[in-house]
Amino acid sequence: MKIYSFIASIAGIGFIKKGGGTVAAIVFCLVWYLLPASYVSSYWQVINTLLICGIGTWCANKVDKIWGKDSSKVVVDEVAGMAITLLYVPQNIYFLLAGLILFRLFDIFKPLGIKELEKLPGGWGVMADDVLAGIYSLMVLQLFIYFYRWQ
Repeated sequence: MKIYSFIASIAGIGFIKKGGGTVAAIVFCLVWYLLPASYVSSYWQVINTLLICGIGTWCANKVDKIWGKDSSKVVVDEVAGMAITLLYVPQNIYFLLAGLILFRLFDIFKPLGIKELEKLPGGWGVMADDVLAGIYSLMVLQLFIYFYRWQ
């Protein structure tokens, strides 16, 4: 297996027949939850998220030519979306679950211009819709956290 296939499928998770994207998102959530709190509140989280997005776009572009347009085997886009969703979110199981649910809802239903981004060519189209779903999820989650703290 080529390195770009390995990354695009997140170590083969994308080869799961049903729900590979959800599994990849959950695996990322577990890893994120186990990271030290100092990482989650640092600029390294942003840098790593940008790296996931950049490398993910490159890998998705490479496998798009082999596996076909927006193949279900590509799940690095879900990891990127979850990484964005959880930027500067306190490590709390309830916030984590809320972020996962929000991201999956935005990713599945694709409202507010998310669907249109799939039309972008190659890896850009594969990644962009999940990036925007992650941004929307982050916005809603941060609003929830803000109001939660005022109770």
